[in-house]
Amino acid sequence: MGARTIGVVGAGTMGAGIAQLAAQAAGADTLLFDPAEGATEAAIGRIGGALERGVERGRWSTHDATNARERLRPAPTVGDLAGCDLVIEAAPERLEVKHELFAQLAEITPGVLASNTSSIPISAIAAGCPAPDRVVGMHFFNPAPAMRLVEVIGGLRSSPDALALARATGAAMGKRVIDATDTPGFVVNRCNRPFGGEALRVVTERLADPALVDRICRLGGGFRMGPFEVMDLVGIDVNLAVAESFSALSYGEPRWRPSPLAARMVAAGMLGRKTGEGWYRYGEAPHRPDDPPAPRMQPEAHGVAQIAGDTMLAAELRGLAAAAGWEVASPSDDASAAPAVAIDAGPGLDEEPLQGGHRVLLCAEGPLHAIDPAGGAAGFHALPPLGPGSLVELTRSATTADGTAAAAEAFFASLGLHTAWVGDAPGLVLGRIVAQLVNEAAFALGEGVASAEDIDDGMVLGLNHPRGPLGWADLIGLDHVLLLLDGLHDHYREDRYRAAPRLRALVDEGLLGTMTGAGFFDHAD
Repeated sequence: MGARTIGVVGAGTMGAGIAQLAAQAAGADTLLFDPAEGATEAAIGRIGGALERGVERGRWSTHDATNARERLRPAPTVGDLAGCDLVIEAAPERLEVKHELFAQLAEITPGVLASNTSSIPISAIAAGCPAPDRVVGMHFFNPAPAMRLVEVIGGLRSSPDALALARATGAAMGKRVIDATDTPGFVVNRCNRPFGGEALRVVTERLADPALVDRICRLGGGFRMGPFEVMDLVGIDVNLAVAESFSALSYGEPRWRPSPLAARMVAAGMLGRKTGEGWYRYGEAPHRPDDPPAPRMQPEAHGVAQIAGDTMLAAELRGLAAAAGWEVASPSDDASAAPAVAIDAGPGLDEEPLQGGHRVLLCAEGPLHAIDPAGGAAGFHALPPLGPGSLVELTRSATTADGTAAAAEAFFASLGLHTAWVGDAPGLVLGRIVAQLVNEAAFALGEGVASAEDIDDGMVLGLNHPRGPLGWADLIGLDHVLLLLDGLHDHYREDRYRAAPRLRALVDEGLLGTMTGAGFFDHAD
């Protein structure tokens, strides 16, 4: 059973949202306190307005809204929280503030003390508290009433009883509760670092501009917003501060190194939506055009498409090509005619080399100019699942034939897929971003930060990712992901791209994901 009386300290956006959850979803008597004059009353007014809007939209009944409002009361002083089973802190993200607050709360109430911090270690907060065993983390996501996730974090001294009450309260609020170890960023914020970090690296190297990176992530990866749109929404300064915190807490982990490009934006005062300009300009007009509709698949006879590889990507391309009217062949087949295009879609078992046609090579183990030195091939990369209107990235080297570039674009368009031309590098844009998301999740899994299920649910429910990184890796093929990471590591010679031991071990064991029946998850059924 969750806490029956809940105190919330901090009446800002997060504190007010948590208080609404406590009173409405958990059905707890809720006390809201903020030391700033008038802040508590203003927050209760906003909560009342939110409850009324929910009634108008049919999300809950008038009776439920009235009961929730009656359970929510202002606490004139912090001492009024004395009778609470659980107190949740949503104060500013400064350790000295939290130390002072938790020391005070420990003297006032015998209840569990939870911090909603997203970046400060729970053990560090508890170190300033005379009752560290009662201190836990309960990290909610904004907006707290709507987002379906809460991370429960145990510090080094958190007691099992305190953690159990936090979990039960989160469940009573209707949240998916995931357990996290007390490490930088916990589960979700840690595993999401490459989404923005690798995108910044792509733009720094001028492989694509921010708008194109975002378009690729939306159309090719199914993300609701691209990484630069997200940074503008959250605040580029906030994102940079988090990156700097990660780097400091990890003593300079290369995967978490802050971006000089982001630092330059902050120095210029271009912070995103809140300043009217960041990676995009914000005004009366939309900050970007709508994404175009999917190209129409062209189900007609196109000739022979030779597609090589034993990857999930190769299998999906074969299916799409056949549906579009291509005669699909492998390099070892006797086709009815010479291939119009020859697509290398990844490693294959005893696969013969591509024969004839315009050659289009998968850029995973290296950039096109290294895979096909002085050759005329075009390069491509894409990630499963390739649904209608998905996107394939294309690249070319100095020696790519113009006819081959045009043939590659026409081939993928005939399958009903968008295309985008980007610079030449292993994994192009989406491939390297997703490979790094998978890699960070695999590091977290191997270090015992969270279970595979909690990691994937956290990324989907906490950040609206289209799918969890570990489940996505199983669909892509763990060998494909490892090929990308090793290609990036060989190309850049940086530890930033070293593969997680858990990922490499699974590939070594032949557990490659859905195609082999097991990977990060069991797919035997």
